Amino acid sequence: MAAPPPFPADDEAPADQPGLRKIIHVDMDAFFASVEQRDNPELRGKPVAVGGAGGRGVVAAASYEARVFGVRSAMPSVTASRLCPDLIFVRPRFDAYKEASRQIRRVFEHYTPIIEPLSLDEAYLDVTEDRLGIGSATRIATLIRQEIRAKTQLTASAGVSYNKFLAKLASDQNKPDGMCIIRPGEGAQFVAGLPIRRFHGVGPKAEAKMQRLGIATGADLAAKDIAFLREHFGSMADYLFRAARGIDLRPVAAHRIRKSVGGERTFSEDIDSGGALRDTLETIIGIVWERIEASGARGRTVTLKLKFTDFQIMTRATSLPHYLSDREEFARLSRALLEAELPLRGPIRLMGLTLSGLEGAEDDKPARDEAQLRLL
Repeated sequence: MAAPPPFPADDEAPADQPGLRKIIHVDMDAFFASVEQRDNPELRGKPVAVGGAGGRGVVAAASYEARVFGVRSAMPSVTASRLCPDLIFVRPRFDAYKEASRQIRRVFEHYTPIIEPLSLDEAYLDVTEDRLGIGSATRIATLIRQEIRAKTQLTASAGVSYNKFLAKLASDQNKPDGMCIIRPGEGAQFVAGLPIRRFHGVGPKAEAKMQRLGIATGADLAAKDIAFLREHFGSMADYLFRAARGIDLRPVAAHRIRKSVGGERTFSEDIDSGGALRDTLETIIGIVWERIEASGARGRTVTLKLKFTDFQIMTRATSLPHYLSDREEFARLSRALLEAELPLRGPIRLMGLTLSGLEGAEDDKPARDEAQLRLL
């Protein structure tokens, strides 16, 4: 089968290709750390981590100066300090991040109403029919990045393509402060050359398993048939099969109704001891409650999510006849859910909490609540 023709000179899809979308993925560069460096000139050019510096602290975001030393989000603060002895820890300022996010959202709305936020600092935009009649997704992405810089003094990277999967890959290609375009007909070839760890959802354990199976790149993955993938990766197989071919049929989902508030943490090392599990839960309780308060949400159901090293997921939930009254009630229910499962059948690689059965959440939410926490 012949590949679809590439975009014309202005990088846009021909009008005779119905259904072909123009998608932009915008991702702010080291967002929380960049806001801190913007607001405090003394932090500029220095390695900065947003998060707690104590024994149970976790890095929520790291400046690019810190990333040079291997410091990453979701890393324990003690590990980050060992990697970068001069690392400066800054406590999160949620109000500042939310205000910057609102400014960025207004920039997006200038060009399209079809916006799908993933978190405070990233979103998908469908500009197939843009508000200003510009017509060129590449031009729109350039204007958006320029306008964000002018209005917030922050930099953004962008990916432009014909589906969400490719646009997100593209936005990460030339970070920081860069842009990448993947045109129709180029998706499969682009994906073929990527290391498998670049695929969304492929963490360290999945990558190691793929390496054992001889899968190191997108091309290696595309060479495996669906039966092989289902045998080894279960429910993830269909996604991997499509992704290896640059296929993603999901629309940009604007105006979604908020169904839950929460977040999850993937660990750099698997954990199974009761003490480590309880400590981790306390960290997540604090983070998720911040999100609940910020959203104005009220809910009745608390759900604990655990993903084991074999990628099996277990969820446990408890519901109340009334809306949760405060943080302590949320914490008590969360702890009870975990204690009921201890000892676990094996180590886990991810833990998450959500509050659902909501009433009263903000309509204009800045983030997809189910999105993985950046350990704020």
